[in-house]
Amino acid sequence: MAFLEVKNVEKVFKDEKRGTELKALDNINFSIMENEFVCLLGGSGCGKSTLLNMIAGFDKPTSGEILMNGKKIERMGADRGMVFQQPTLMPWLTVSKNISFHLKLKGANKKKQKEEAQKYIDMVGLTGFEKHYPHELSGGMNQRVGIARALLLNPSLILMDEPFAALDPFTKSDMQEELVRIWQEHKRTIIFVTHSVEEALILGTKIIVLSKRPGRVNKIIDLDMDRPRDTTSTIFNQHKREILGLIHENKDPEAGRPIHQVI
Repeated sequence: MAFLEVKNVEKVFKDEKRGTELKALDNINFSIMENEFVCLLGGSGCGKSTLLNMIAGFDKPTSGEILMNGKKIERMGADRGMVFQQPTLMPWLTVSKNISFHLKLKGANKKKQKEEAQKYIDMVGLTGFEKHYPHELSGGMNQRVGIARALLLNPSLILMDEPFAALDPFTKSDMQEELVRIWQEHKRTIIFVTHSVEEALILGTKIIVLSKRPGRVNKIIDLDMDRPRDTTSTIFNQHKREILGLIHENKDPEAGRPIHQVI
């Protein structure tokens, strides 16, 4: 049985004020096995983040269903951890306390909070910064805190919504390497949203390419390349050319426009 199944998912947003509907996703179908690193790839507005939010349980499909271990996802759950584009840290808490905050909410004692936070601080390479505050850290370091916070929840599935998009190229490259290392050493299933073809090819074991709005599964590409990925290799650039062709292929210019009038 697949770890995650997305079956016939459609998402329509209604604008009651204007009396219109916008179809964001149309007939999405795919499955993911446990411990895969899956990249959702497509241009702006294709519904990547919308789909991720439904897998997280923040939103629900208009039709279709999403199953995790055979059970329908209908709400948020501790079995899914989320890492956002901005790490959304609490500025008044230190690195250690940001990471362990949910343990505090659950009533864990201070020793337990500190010990568990330290384990994940070490894992993401922030040893020595336990008592620093978010404003004292770089963007990449703050994202490490966000990743550590998600890992501490011990979720079966980690959802990442363009977490490195705001980073400079050098920091982004470092963070990509760090994320792959964490994934290899501490097996988790990851779904990673990106609009960067190179990032998807560097990170993923599988790439799901979405079409322009309304988002549809254009192609699913399984990657069998050695790590670390050689961005100059023939196979890397063959995949890159193929994916760019899929993303930029001509579509009906009217597709996805909010032109359906609600009666």
